[in-house]
Amino acid sequence: MLNLPNLLTLSRIVTVPFLIALLWWPEWRLGYLLGFGLYCLMGITDYFDGYLARAQGAVSKLGVFLDPIADKIMVAAVILILCGKGMITDQHLLAAIVILLRELTVSGLREFLAGLQVSVPVTQLAKWKTTFQMISLGSLILAGGLPDWNIMIASAVYNLPLLVGLISLWLAAILTLITGWDYLRVGLKHMD
Repeated sequence: MLNLPNLLTLSRIVTVPFLIALLWWPEWRLGYLLGFGLYCLMGITDYFDGYLARAQGAVSKLGVFLDPIADKIMVAAVILILCGKGMITDQHLLAAIVILLRELTVSGLREFLAGLQVSVPVTQLAKWKTTFQMISLGSLILAGGLPDWNIMIASAVYNLPLLVGLISLWLAAILTLITGWDYLRVGLKHMD
């Protein structure tokens, strides 16, 4: 059923290659600024597809299936391109790996539990994880477009969007571990 919420979800999936193309050249500041705008638009559609589906009573099996996939495709693609192009480096790669591994694990766990007809509701902590993750990735994209937006903290100079992005990335990774463990505990109760 292709209603407006499902079309918004599909638009996020279709837009991912365009976002990656804009972020492909790290020295192309305009590309990163355009990528930031596109990323924000994708985030807005993520909010509105769920809101409209519930408000219009248009929640569908297709939407329930596609929405988490669209989210994971977008997050994984952005993390990978930011790692590949040097925006996420060194010890910060660990936070990115934690986030990606949790996404894969929770997806598999949800699929397993769905086969048992066990629903795992999204917790408030998981929503905070998603919020920090989205802020992080948006800030890291913005850092590529505004490399000179610097602040001084204790006589050290930091790029503000990069600093916000990396702090948010670690907060998301910490919440990822906590929420991932919560999901795993629920899943373990249903395994032989």
